[in-house]
Amino acid sequence: YIIINNRKIYYEEYGQGTPLLLLSGGGINRSIRDFGKCIAELSKHYRVIAPDTPGQGQSEQTDTLSYGLLTDFMSQLIDSLKIDSGYVMGWSDGAIVSLLLADKRADKIKKVIAAGANNGMRGFVMPEGFALDSVKPPTLEYWASMNQKDIEWYNTLLPKKDWKIAVNNMNKMVYAKEYFSTSVYNSIHIPVMIVLGDEDMISIEHGLEMHRLIKNSQFCVLPNTTHEVFAEKPDLISRIAIDFFR
Repeated sequence: YIIINNRKIYYEEYGQGTPLLLLSGGGINRSIRDFGKCIAELSKHYRVIAPDTPGQGQSEQTDTLSYGLLTDFMSQLIDSLKIDSGYVMGWSDGAIVSLLLADKRADKIKKVIAAGANNGMRGFVMPEGFALDSVKPPTLEYWASMNQKDIEWYNTLLPKKDWKIAVNNMNKMVYAKEYFSTSVYNSIHIPVMIVLGDEDMISIEHGLEMHRLIKNSQFCVLPNTTHEVFAEKPDLISRIAIDFFR
């Protein structure tokens, strides 16, 4: 554990070499285990650092949640662990944070992979017949009826957290049209790779938009893959990451 902003943040380390910070997705069912199929291979090449972000896994909960707050926590983690030069690979919400870190912490971060990133609700592939403005967060009651196993798992975690606070905070953060200013793209000057599955919930067009706005970035689409890149194609994404970081 490490204390950041008066919160206990849990993290695990594996391997040796250049630090590689892995940032997991968002939701009460997300944690370090998002990268469970990749850590063994990645740790052969890097000092893998995998934190549970605030309110997830074995990290303490925060009163509110935003991508800016998550970025601040991970930025402070980089400083607290005295990482002078390293890489970041994020997935889903972690990918959004990785892009914000690429902007804010180019002094410490050499390269970033953002897998399944989006900037607001408009980045999602919407079901036919749904307009963006018609999509609203589900009620807690409905959400609980669809995610009972996740709630049961979350309630076993230490330190104890309130799943209702976590879900409300997550909904306020995710159900926004835009998460950060598009000016962020123009101020990123380190190498970035945008990764999507060809069946991702994030649209290919949105991924290409980010790729075109981030100067000298790379764009990678994984075949026969949904948003669950690290669960479905762990060997492929690991090989791609190792090659890109080299």
